[in-house]
Amino acid sequence: MASPQLLLALGFATLLASNAIAHTGQIWFGYKGNAPANWGKLSPDYKTCSIGTHQSPINIAKDDVSPQNKLHDLHRQYVDANATVVNNGFNIMVRFIQNAGYMSQDGKHYRLEQLHWHTPSEHTFNMKRFPLEIHLVHKSDDDKIIVVAILYEYGNIDPFIYQLKDAIIELAEKNNSNISIGLVKTKSFRRHTRKFFKYIGSLTTPPCTENVTWYILGKVRKVSKDQIALIRSPLSKDFKRNARPTQLLNGRIVELYDESKFNSSST
Repeated sequence: MASPQLLLALGFATLLASNAIAHTGQIWFGYKGNAPANWGKLSPDYKTCSIGTHQSPINIAKDDVSPQNKLHDLHRQYVDANATVVNNGFNIMVRFIQNAGYMSQDGKHYRLEQLHWHTPSEHTFNMKRFPLEIHLVHKSDDDKIIVVAILYEYGNIDPFIYQLKDAIIELAEKNNSNISIGLVKTKSFRRHTRKFFKYIGSLTTPPCTENVTWYILGKVRKVSKDQIALIRSPLSKDFKRNARPTQLLNGRIVELYDESKFNSSST
């Protein structure tokens, strides 16, 4: 019979192995070449990536959108909260471990649970792809999902990414899967939203779950080239470019809210 010390050592080794598999085993898909077109073949759980008809991301053709005065400004009540920076292998994510606030739509609250980046952008405006896109992922008590997407072009330093610099550098240098970063300031995401596009789509990574409500902000923000390199630094070579190609609309309508057109008193 094995000694208690040996059993303890074997158990610890098994735990380490299972954790390693849990971290690397989630990367069942890739982005190089035509890999995204084959996601649906990798697992039965991923079949929606191939057969779904309401997939994301999409190209937003600004002349083909439907202006809607029934839409209203995005009501976002975010607060500063403790969080962890996570290397998912295929993207870098900030996961909130405290209440980070919510956004409200149609009388329902959607908690801000996490945010992550794609480089280059996944959504495009008039077929133009941008250097960076951030997804703020919200979920309601009945598991409905809203994603707010913000696109970035090259320019000044982005203040939100700036506060995460040291943690992301540590994530890359120590090859850690996650790092606790304490309080994360969400002020830069609480700005008044004068223009956005709305449509019904999906998650942009497997399992590509549909019935996700997307809000793409119309204002493109600034980010420095060094900050994009920072976001990519913890990722392996095959995942430094992690944007899924745009998907067919299949008859979906993209709605537009533009305060300047519906509120003559706005400035």
